[in-house]
Amino acid sequence: MSLPRCEYPRPQFARADWLCLNGEWEFEIDSGDSGLERGLLERELNSRIVVPFCPESELSGVGHVDFMNAVWYRRQVAIPEGWGENKVLLHFQAVDYDATVWVNGVEVGRHRGGFSPFTCDLENVAEPGQTVTLVVRARDLKGGPKPSGKQSIGYHNIGCHYTRTTGIWQTVWMEPVPKKAHLLRPRITPDIARSRFELTQPVAGERAGLRVRVTLSDKKGVVSRPELPADSDFGPMLTLGIREDRLRLWSPSDPHLYDLKIELIDEQKAVVDWAKSYAGLRSVTIDGKAVKINGEPVFQRLVLDQGYYSDGIMTAPTDEALAGDIERSIAAGFNGARLHQKVFEERFLYHADRLGYLVWGEFGDWGIVRDAPRATYITQWLEVLHRDYSHPSIVGWCPLNETVQPVTDQISGLDDLTHGLFLAARAMDTTRPVLDSSGYSHRVPQADIYDCHDYSQDAQVLRTNQAGLAEDKPFVNGPADTPWSVPYRGQPFFVSEFGGIWWNPGAAEGNESWGYGERPKTVEEFYQRFDGLCSVLLDDPNMFAYCYTQLTDVFQEQNGIYFFDRRPKFDLDRIRKIQTREAAIEKG
Repeated sequence: MSLPRCEYPRPQFARADWLCLNGEWEFEIDSGDSGLERGLLERELNSRIVVPFCPESELSGVGHVDFMNAVWYRRQVAIPEGWGENKVLLHFQAVDYDATVWVNGVEVGRHRGGFSPFTCDLENVAEPGQTVTLVVRARDLKGGPKPSGKQSIGYHNIGCHYTRTTGIWQTVWMEPVPKKAHLLRPRITPDIARSRFELTQPVAGERAGLRVRVTLSDKKGVVSRPELPADSDFGPMLTLGIREDRLRLWSPSDPHLYDLKIELIDEQKAVVDWAKSYAGLRSVTIDGKAVKINGEPVFQRLVLDQGYYSDGIMTAPTDEALAGDIERSIAAGFNGARLHQKVFEERFLYHADRLGYLVWGEFGDWGIVRDAPRATYITQWLEVLHRDYSHPSIVGWCPLNETVQPVTDQISGLDDLTHGLFLAARAMDTTRPVLDSSGYSHRVPQADIYDCHDYSQDAQVLRTNQAGLAEDKPFVNGPADTPWSVPYRGQPFFVSEFGGIWWNPGAAEGNESWGYGERPKTVEEFYQRFDGLCSVLLDDPNMFAYCYTQLTDVFQEQNGIYFFDRRPKFDLDRIRKIQTREAAIEKG
């Protein structure tokens, strides 16, 4: 059969040679997490699965939706002989939740965290030309604190909690790299004020005598080609200057991307290792209550995107489906999204980069028990920040969502965790604003952004709630007598969840179908409510953005602009005109 999801999984750091390991693997559910003792490492497993789809999904061929404390994967891989004298890296884009990897019975890696990638170095274990046996155990124990986003903590889907994801759910792949030294992922920082990029390029291995050369180009040819010794412990930082006649900014209206070729060269100028990348020149700055893109205010008409699929759960069935969700959002008049309670596949960000789609990166934190913080939460968040730092489409970070704790309570794990996640984002990235928590408890006074969630279904109530922002007294979630948040101090403000209008004609109310507020009686009533709610926030000069709930239905939560299968529910032209104010212009 043809390999599913066989497109290159890491498009912002791409090598020419690689091997996709998606497709059919041996598989076995290990309900008691006793597989190691029972010999699953050594024997053939009892069923089959299609990777990279999780066993809960239809596309995996398994469709088992009960809890699985552990699952095992096994397959043989013929490593291409043409990879020569290189060593082999084995990559996992995401495994939920606690993974151990063996090659030919030798443990080569462990990783905890269901949203971030990890790599196993197979040097001295496997060589090009060999056929090896890969075995993966993924533990996802029921209960206990772990970042799991919207995955249901009970057997059934309920409320805002959906079918779980266990085990491998993104691409597995191999690539060869030189044994002596090779490039690691670069860190690309746009600097509009100086018309340049700054690129930090770490190098693994023996760096003596090696240099890093980076070629920045556009459709006209080479723009800049700096070169520096590779002897820095953290990698050389190269400056990629851009002349005025070749300067072109990345924006939603013109998502221009420069090409990058990164080369590691020896003293004879021979190329030791190389990779392709790309970069967008754009800035995100704060000016009073405005958030500006490239120095200009851009109202961010965001949509809540939870990234679930009826057949693949958290994994898109195809690469086209990832791009299609962005195109659907743009067709409805949105110019960006909160990527909600899930770290999206990196190829989604690639499509956002090339389509000019503004996104806020988020962590899947709803599974955390916040009074018992663990170092692994911040470790996993740092891995996400490291993976996604260089994507121009990302315009802000938000590690937490709807945390709850009165300010009057004693200092607790929530405070430690919120501050730790905020400081991690701030230390990793000084170029984007950081929101400590979306809605509910704001615990960090120095957070760059402040927000609220407001699901009022009456436009006048929404307007009354939000009117205080003009006097620096914004609507905040939580009771007035024991507030959940530190005081507002004039930051840019937005309503980061609103709307959620329930619309699925014919569906019965309850666990099988729900949304916010009373369901409109007619589709015309939906349009009127949608128009009224959006207009309140679009007309507010003190609001820099909003985020409408949501892009698609997700299982029982049926308040999307599209059905779960991505069919449109409404006249998209009308939805778009409401958001872009074309309707108001026509009325005027």
